[in-house]
Amino acid sequence: MSRTPLEAARSRDYLLRLAHSDAGRFKAIGNAQLDLGSGHVVVDVGCGPGADLRSYAEAVGPTGRVIGIDHDAELIRHARTDTADLANVSTEIADAHRLPVESRSVDRVHIDRMLQHVSSPATVIGEAARLLRPAGRIVCVEPDWATLVIDHPDAAASRAYTAFNVERTAPNATIGRTLPRLLRDAGLTVDAIIPATVVFTDAAEAENVLTIRSVTEGAVAAGYLSDEQGRSWLQHLDAEPFFASITLFVVTATAQARS
Repeated sequence: MSRTPLEAARSRDYLLRLAHSDAGRFKAIGNAQLDLGSGHVVVDVGCGPGADLRSYAEAVGPTGRVIGIDHDAELIRHARTDTADLANVSTEIADAHRLPVESRSVDRVHIDRMLQHVSSPATVIGEAARLLRPAGRIVCVEPDWATLVIDHPDAAASRAYTAFNVERTAPNATIGRTLPRLLRDAGLTVDAIIPATVVFTDAAEAENVLTIRSVTEGAVAAGYLSDEQGRSWLQHLDAEPFFASITLFVVTATAQARS
């Protein structure tokens, strides 16, 4: 089965570039909400190449434990290489729908822009909830691609481009807005909902993060944009001024004591 444009972009270089770019400021919000402390056990579901594992290891200290989980063997290989010197970090190749972690053994779970790609977000969140000890915390960060806006003189093309992103680029393109409901359905208490709007005024940075060129090609191939609209859209990448934005939602929830 062919991958969607967003899934195809989920390479090591892309993920690391996003994590360390100005657009990755939402990660600081998520990490603050995670509120890691000495001795915590934290699971990073969909850890990718392990961009966050080292900072988590420092936060939980030698008495804590960091577990990175991803289904992609190549990304896990990079994560293992990058954290080989850290005794309190381990990584696993696993399906997020069946997490290989003991129930009620974890203090924190982190999920960052991964639920948009999975077949059943509710199942993954249910698995994450299963891992949490009483008062354990989960922090989910996900986009809502319907909030994507790119300024262009052709307003119809702009709407069509966003529609393609919502309808074709990821299985769960509007997952950001559904996070509070899914977390509550899993028996968790939602504590905070924080919108994080990323604004791009530099076309090159927007291309690095949003992969506009490859998505435009997909939109033309799928008939959302005409050939002429596609050419105009790509020419606009080099125009000044440039403006684009998208909103991600950082949602924090806690597990309650079980009777």
